[in-house]
Order: sequence, then C-alpha cells, then structure tokens
Amino acid sequence: MPIRAVLWDVDDTIFDYSGADRTGMRRLLEHEGLPAAYASADEALEAWRALASVHWARVAAGETDFAGHRRDRVRDFLSLALEDAEADDWFARHAAHYEAAWALFDDVVPVLDRLAGGYRHGILSNSTILHQHRKLTALGVRDRFESLVCAVELGVSKPDAAAFHAACEALALEPREVAYVGDEPDIDAAGAVAAGLTGIWLDRRGRGGRSDLVRITGLDELPALLAPDTRFGAPETFG
Repeated sequence: MPIRAVLWDVDDTIFDYSGADRTGMRRLLEHEGLPAAYASADEALEAWRALASVHWARVAAGETDFAGHRRDRVRDFLSLALEDAEADDWFARHAAHYEAAWALFDDVVPVLDRLAGGYRHGILSNSTILHQHRKLTALGVRDRFESLVCAVELGVSKPDAAAFHAACEALALEPREVAYVGDEPDIDAAGAVAAGLTGIWLDRRGRGGRSDLVRITGLDELPALLAPDTRFGAPETFG
C-alpha cells in the first residue's frame, strides 16, 4: 500500500530547536552572568541541554507536568532552591531570548511545497499542543499540517506504539499508509517502524551508524524516498 501521509516530529526536525535554545541561553547569560557552577558558557550550555532530557523523561514517566519539568530544570541548572514563581520568572527570561531565535530549517518549506499535492501531513510531538501550535503558527507553517497530536495531552510518548497509532487515527489512516520523519533514531524512526509505520531517520548531524534504519541527511532527499516506486526494504542504500 502506498504512503498517503507524512507525520512529522517538530524539534530538531522542522524547527531548529537546538540552535534557538543555544542562542537563547547565550543571550540570557550575557545579560545575567554565568552561574557559579560553570567555568564557561559552553559548559553551561551543555548542562542546560542535558537537563532537558533528564526532566522530560520525568514528564514521560508521569512524575511531573510540563510546567514542573521546566521549573526543576531551572533549579538544577542554577543549583538553587527557587520558589515556583522565581523559577517561572527565570525561565520566562530565557524563553524571550529563545523565541527571538526561532527558525525553521532552510529545507522545510521547499519540501512541504514539493510534497503538498501528493501527501497529507500531520504532527506527532513529545510536547504539548499549546506549545507546538503556538510555535508552528509563529513560524508560519501551522496550516501545512491537518493534525497535531502531542504526548502531554495524549498521555503517552514516543516511542510507545500507542502514540504513533493515535497520530495515524487523527488522519484516519492505517499505520502502513503513513511515514514518520524525525531526528531521533530510536524514539522517532525505530519507534515508528515498531508501530507499523515507515520510519525515516533525519540525520542532520551526519551521525550514521544505523544500517537498520531508513536514513536521510536532509529533507531534500525525502520526495524521492516517498515516490511510489521506492522500495523501503533496503535501508542501507540511504545510509
């Protein structure tokens, strides 16, 4: 059965989350100074990024909510026992710089234009609907996606098959009719494959090393990959 729709991850797939997060934090540190726990801005940036994964895992496990994970990330980053309001204020100052740096990757709009006539499009994200709707709207592409499914409202996160199946149901399609594109090899591509979708790993950083996955290094490769005569049974040819 041919692919009829593409489901997309958002952060570091169509939206340059890492770039915006680094820029936002650098600008905040320029204004507020380097926290005492860090010897350099680069060390602080690495810690800030690592803490994102640590605290998101707590959301996925049901140990905290979206606001709580942000507050705890700030507390750990600053090594301070902040009240909720203090942590919220600090995160809001970071968010102002971060949002000023929001940008799509350069290949996103061209590939959406190329695929517009042949495929439907939706979003499946390990975030919140409010956050991703606002982001995609600000970036000018929200209307390109007919569905938006997010883990916080769904109650289950990628790579759980239930998350992928819910996103397929939002499009009223079977998993075998849907491709999923994301930047994480296990959470996105392998998770999609296990759920019965066609999983495609967008390896923008050129990490490689996963011959078990269909892999592209830029979205300009996607239209040919989705063409009706493409055979997905030989992922190594894309690696």
